[in-house]
Amino acid sequence: MAVIGTTIFSHILPVVFGFISIVLIISGSLEENNPKLALGIILFIMACAFPYVVLNVLV
Repeated sequence: MAVIGTTIFSHILPVVFGFISIVLIISGSLEENNPKLALGIILFIMACAFPYVVLNVLV
């Protein structure tokens, strides 16, 4: 059962967070909407760090 959890946290969620963050960054920079741009940057950093933090706890 841990294999399914580790696959979700290491392969699926970072890709989803990364895609949404890139869309938010592009949209925020084109519309000059700073809160949307900041949310995209924070989400991208979270997508990069999330697997390391969660997988250290799970494994």
